Amino acid sequence: MSERINARLSRPLAEFVGRMVGETGLYETPSEYVRDLIRRDMERRENQLVQELILEGYRDLAAGHLFESSGDFKADMAFLEQKEAGGWQYCSGP
Repeated sequence: MSERINARLSRPLAEFVGRMVGETGLYETPSEYVRDLIRRDMERRENQLVQELILEGYRDLAAGHLFESSGDFKADMAFLEQKEAGGWQYCSGP
């Protein structure tokens, strides 16, 4: 299912879009260009979230929030929830 979106553009924006589409542009239609912009924005935001989560992991590591994994994801997640609830003090895991 698709949705139609209409947008009004100022002259400079419309001229720019005009240069991006057609025989000399990168896209065949303005709609194709807009869809690509939206996809790129989605990807950029997802990558930004991943980077933030990686930084959070580094911060945890620097703060000594460490434990030895049991190899059981569910058990490890339960252990981490306990550590989050009780405040972190280093220990060797579940």
